[in-house]
Parts: sequence; C-alpha cells; structure tokens
Amino acid sequence: MLKLARRGGAWTFVAGTFFLTVLSPACAAQESPNPTYIVRHDRWSDSDERDYEHFIAAIGESDCATLNECLHSRANPFAASDPPSRRFESDCADLPYVLRFYFAWKRGLPFSYASAVAPRDGSADDIRYSRMGNKVSARTDVRSGRNALEAIARLRADISTATYRIHPDLDGTDLYSPAIKPGSIRPGTVVYDTAGHVAIVYRVDPDGRVHSFDAHTDFTLTQMTFDVRFARMRPSQGSGFKNWRPLRLTGAERAADGSLRGGHVEIAANKDIADFSTEQFYGTGPRPADAAWASGPFTVNGERLDFYDFVRARLAGKLMFHPVREVAEMTGSLCNDLQYRAAAVDLSRALASRPHPVRLPRNIYGTDGDWEMFSTPSRDARLKTAFKYLRDTAQRFVEMDRKGDRTHLAYSGTDLPADLLKAYRRAAAACTISYHRSDGSTVSLSFGEARARLFALSFDPYHCPERRWGAHDPRELATCREDADKRAWYDAEQPLRNQIDRTYDARMDFTLEDLHHQPAIATPDTDVEGYLEQITRKQARN
Repeated sequence: MLKLARRGGAWTFVAGTFFLTVLSPACAAQESPNPTYIVRHDRWSDSDERDYEHFIAAIGESDCATLNECLHSRANPFAASDPPSRRFESDCADLPYVLRFYFAWKRGLPFSYASAVAPRDGSADDIRYSRMGNKVSARTDVRSGRNALEAIARLRADISTATYRIHPDLDGTDLYSPAIKPGSIRPGTVVYDTAGHVAIVYRVDPDGRVHSFDAHTDFTLTQMTFDVRFARMRPSQGSGFKNWRPLRLTGAERAADGSLRGGHVEIAANKDIADFSTEQFYGTGPRPADAAWASGPFTVNGERLDFYDFVRARLAGKLMFHPVREVAEMTGSLCNDLQYRAAAVDLSRALASRPHPVRLPRNIYGTDGDWEMFSTPSRDARLKTAFKYLRDTAQRFVEMDRKGDRTHLAYSGTDLPADLLKAYRRAAAACTISYHRSDGSTVSLSFGEARARLFALSFDPYHCPERRWGAHDPRELATCREDADKRAWYDAEQPLRNQIDRTYDARMDFTLEDLHHQPAIATPDTDVEGYLEQITRKQARN
C-alpha cells in the first residue's frame, strides 16, 4: 500500500520518490451536507479528470472494506461534506457509476447516464447475458436541484452489468473502448467481464500490471490484478477496458446563484475521442470481421503476444516479468481473496438455518434475491481460476528460465524453481484465514489448507459455515447444524463446485434428483507448491 502524507494543503501518497497528489481537503470543507446536486460547470475539464483519477487511486490504495467506509475515510477528500449517518452502498455494476456521480456532485459537474438498455437482437431472457449485446434505449441527464441521494438510488436501480454489454462501435453510450497505452488505461478506467462482473482500475505499475478494485452484492470491496479472470469475448458483448466519454451541458441558463439550470447533456462520439480504439477486440493488424474477431493478432515491437501479455507490454513499453516477486505478490493477492470470502460467508450465516429450496436458481451465477446477495459461485470460480493461474504462471516462468529467456524474464539467480518455492512459502506462511463456525467459535486455516479445500468450498448460502469452508474432519463439522437434506445437497453439488468456468447461459434450476445425474467434472491442478517441489526434487536427483 502507498502511505498517506500531508504536503501543504493537499494529501499525497508517498511510495519511494513517487508522489501522487490527491485533492485538497479545503475543497471538501467548502461543501455542505446539503444533498442537493448543483451543476456549476458545463463540462469536465482536464483538471477535473486528473482529480478524478486521484480520487479513484486514493480509494484503491486505502484499506477500506466497503464503499461506505471509503467515502467516510480520509481517502475521500470530500468526506467532511457527508454527515456520518449518510450511507453509501454499491455492488459491482453500480460502483463505477456511483463514484463518477459522487465526484460530479461534489465538484458541480454535469452527469448523464444510460438509464435503460435493450438486447440488440431482441431475444435475450436476461439482458445481463445477452448473446449479441445490448444498445442504449434511454438516457437520463441529472439536473441541478435534484436530490443527489435520490439520484444515486435511482441510478443504482437503473444500472446493471447489462449496461456495459455493448459493442464498442456504438455511440451514445457512457463508456468507450480506449487504446491500450499509457495514459489511456488509468485510475478510473472500468474493466468489464462479460461473465457478469465489473472493476475499476486504480493503479498501473511500471511493469504494466493493472490493479483494480471491485464491489460485491454484500457491498464489500476487493482488489485484484488484470489477468485471465477477465475473459476476452466477442466485441458485441463489450468485454475489457472502458473509459468515460467526454460530455458537455448545452442550452443551460446560468442562474443568479451561479448554477446551470436546464439544458441537455451531449456525449462525445467515438470519432471525436482521441484515444478511441477497438484494438483490444480485433488486434493490432487489419480489423477482421466480427465473426473472425478472435483471429486478430496482437503485436508489440514485431513480437506476437497473447492479449494479456500485450496489455502489459503496451503499458510498460516492453514485456518483462519479475518471477520471484510476482509469485509472492500473486500469493499475497490470493490470501486477500480468501479473507474477503471469509467476510462474505460470515454475512450469510443467518441463511444457513433456513430449509434448502427445492430447486437451485435458474442460473447460480446470475440471479437475484438472497441467492445473489449471499451465495459465492462467481467469487469461488474466480478464486479457482486465480489459483490455477498462479500454478500455470510458475510453470511458465520455469520453462522460460530453462530456455534462457532473459528478454522477458528479470532473474539473476541460479535456481529459479527453488527461489520461486521459497517466495511462495514465505507468502503462504504469512497468510491465515479464519472463519466462524455455526456456534460462533473460530477455525483458522493455513493458506495451503484453504487451497487444498478449494473444490470442497460450498457456494450455497443455505449450507453451514463449515460446509462453506469445505470442512471434512468430523471434529470441525461437529458444530454444523445440518440435516440429511442439507448434507445431500452439499454432496450433490460437487460437479458444480468442480466447474472453473462460469456459464451464465446454462439452465441450472436443478432439483436434488437432477443433480444426481450431472456428469462428473475433473478439477484442474492448482497446486503450485506441489509443482515446484517436484521440479526441485528432480533437479536435486540430477
């Protein structure tokens, strides 16, 4: 984490010789607890955009656990303008919009958003997962005099992940597809995963790694780096990086108090945005047809790369891995993910005492109500993907080292597998995950124990906390208050727990009997320690 320090009238994050100036608290002190939204400027200036970047970076670098904590913390330069009783909540889809509007409100800037979308082919059952994507069907300009808190509530009701599922060629949207280059991928850039998740970039490292934070249905915030957890999908589904379009309030009248009243917000078109680009969808060569979108190559300095390496290479200027450091940091990030999961499971404990429904939701990954709020199938699938990615990345580094690749591998030691194993073990040893059993007692798991239980962790909120954490020892399970029906559901859901891919278009409203006929699914290898131990033992024998 960066450290917060005071320099003159501004808050500054300090990391070595790098200084990131955030907004002056004096700006916030001038704000009133009055929730009225007043527009005083007809557009967002370059300075406003830079300050918004600093605002997002400060939240991302803080240790706040929810949006409400963040906006009432010193990470927010406007915190003094909000009474302690004022509460802010957001899930993943709402978060970019809530933060963008909040900043606009506090700075007197215009704001407009797509308040409704519809499937382009008119055939989607759930527009959050429409196959051919969506189009904007209505817009809302938030006008001076509106109660800002009511506007946020309305905005949250209007926005879903369907809002992001839009082809990059379409105008009239809130966000556009930027070029993958320094300055274009920046704090405040939005990242959309078509499997139904959204995050906000808060930092780009010198080596090109992109850090983001996201929100969940329980309103907790978590952090992650950009990797294979954000899958590339067809352009019509709008996956990947997105920036806010420039906008301008036209036709407004300046009132006696200096506010701008009335008027209409105009949104910049793709052709008028300097860094608009569809290269993240079609590659860096000639644009292929939409049907062949995945065939487009990604090339940097004459070298063909996969998409994720391309992003790093473009943002850093060259593709360079620091294997020992990266394995340690990825392990630490997974520890954080496990801690976040512990908090989420704790919030769902009350549901474990209720009878299990006779059917699962139509799709366990995309639904609503108690299941959406308290289940963890998407979170768990992303966790499994991240563990697999760590194991695969360690193998990739070992194979690059064997080939003597020093063009992309920054390593000066003599035994990379052993050094990776040491780095992994140090990071893992620093991680303990604790959860509360059904009787309130605490169980602590090591990082290795949590990884070994990965495919036993129940995503089902109607299961006891012990099952949610994959307990198998009778002593640990002794406090689990489950009947035979709950146990049968836990056992029958194993094929769903073995899934690492989230399939949002599949029917999953299974009964217990239906689950008994689901095919077995093999689990991928997520054991990075086992892999590195095997390599080091083989080297020792040779």
